[in-house]
Amino acid sequence: MYKVFVKDIPIILSTEKNIGKQYTAIPLKLARFKKLIKKINNGELIYVNLYHKNPEKLERFLRKKLPLVEAAGGMVFNDKKEILFIRRNSKWDLPKGKVEKGETYEEAAIRETMEETGVRDLEIKRFITKTYHVFKRNGKFKLKATYWFEMHTDFTGELVPEPEEGIKKARWKNFEKSQKALRDSYENIKLLFPKEYLTTHPNDRVSQV
Repeated sequence: MYKVFVKDIPIILSTEKNIGKQYTAIPLKLARFKKLIKKINNGELIYVNLYHKNPEKLERFLRKKLPLVEAAGGMVFNDKKEILFIRRNSKWDLPKGKVEKGETYEEAAIRETMEETGVRDLEIKRFITKTYHVFKRNGKFKLKATYWFEMHTDFTGELVPEPEEGIKKARWKNFEKSQKALRDSYENIKLLFPKEYLTTHPNDRVSQV
């Protein structure tokens, strides 16, 4: 199953026709992807499932329908088990950026994380997942595929957000503060976190983080 986010609303691509009563199920061969994106942007569509029995055709479909931009980023832990967040476009996010020509995904993830936050001495521990979202540039829709890696650092120096990329803050956040940040983040970022980060006590109130 793939989730392609459009304004934080996922277009589901799956091998199952029926994934829930609220979903509009459309065979992959009949899907008009750009029209679906416009309907979501206009608030006309919320739940949609594009299905095909062959899972390999799902990603091929995505790559054919929109120009693809590949990016890479990191979920960075320090020795205190805090996670490195950035503040951009009034949302908490994780550092990421476009893969340059000749770079591996791992190299791009490390470079972008360093550039956007000032962190150093990064070590990749594992590949987490790949996320997809649709964005608009110069009046045209594009698909961004981001490769995410779990990293570790023992860096204790000052974090320096990159203003040229619109980054206002770079912060280490413990478990509790990470939970709060995720309430003010993007749905594709939430996919990277274990469910305990997304579950808060019912008496908790949303507060400024």
